[in-house]
Amino acid sequence: MKFTGNIIKYGDNVDTDVIIPARYLNTSDHKELAAHCMEDLDKTFISRVRQGDIIAAGQNFGCGSSREHAPIAIKASGISLVIAKSFARIFYRNAINIGLAIVECPEAVDAVSEGDEIEADLDNGIIRNITTNQEFRTQPFPEFIQKIIENGGLIQSIANGVIT
Repeated sequence: MKFTGNIIKYGDNVDTDVIIPARYLNTSDHKELAAHCMEDLDKTFISRVRQGDIIAAGQNFGCGSSREHAPIAIKASGISLVIAKSFARIFYRNAINIGLAIVECPEAVDAVSEGDEIEADLDNGIIRNITTNQEFRTQPFPEFIQKIIENGGLIQSIANGVIT
């Protein structure tokens, strides 16, 4: 699993209420959720995010409610990977369930800046900042999680017979 994109950076405790505000939870349309992703935290997010971009964030990313709408909105906006110092546990599981790649690497988060180009090889646990030529190590994804993400989430993986 390899990802390349530009960094959009946030701080600590980005909660699910700012990832996708509660007023938009009456829809399950992924494009509609993406259109409002991060709008209460960063009004410019949706206008500057590009397919494949990568979010870098501080501690406790995805804290708050257990809604799956939050990782769905992030993924549907075009974000390919979230690198954080740490994740709220329910967000971590929801992200894997919907096929959004996420990884913890505090050193990378501290070293990257908004707009840096990043290359992440999650098969081998290597994150490289192309802009600064720095390299960071993280835990590679276990094979079963790789399969879930590659298949677009847990439900799709089960439907495709990848996971039984």
